[in-house]
Amino acid sequence: MLNQIVLVGRLTRDIVVNKSDKGVKVATICLAIPRSFKNSEGTYDTDFVECTAFDSIAENTSEYCSKGDIVGVKGRIQSRVKEEDEHKETYLEVVAEKVTFLSSKKQEEAE
Repeated sequence: MLNQIVLVGRLTRDIVVNKSDKGVKVATICLAIPRSFKNSEGTYDTDFVECTAFDSIAENTSEYCSKGDIVGVKGRIQSRVKEEDEHKETYLEVVAEKVTFLSSKKQEEAE
C-alpha cells in the first residue's frame, strides 16, 4: 500500500515555527495550487492546502522561504480525531516529509 502525496504551489503566508506542548517544533505551510482546468465561468480555481511540517523541515522552510515562493511538498496524508464536547470529528491532514524550494518571488522580480 502507498500513502504519498506531492504538491507544488505558492506559499500563502510567511511560515512561523511554534513549539508543541512536548517541545516539538511545528509549522503550518499553506500552499495555493491553481487547478489545471477552467471552471464554467472560464477562470482557473485555486485550491488552498495546509501542510504540517516538523522539526528541521519546519525550521528550514521558515528560514529560507517566504510568502509567494514556490515550493514542492512531498509527504503523506494522515487522519486525526478531534474531540469537542463528546463530539468526535475525523479530518485529514498533509504531513510534509520533504520540502523543496523551487522558486523565490524575489528571483522572479529580479529577472
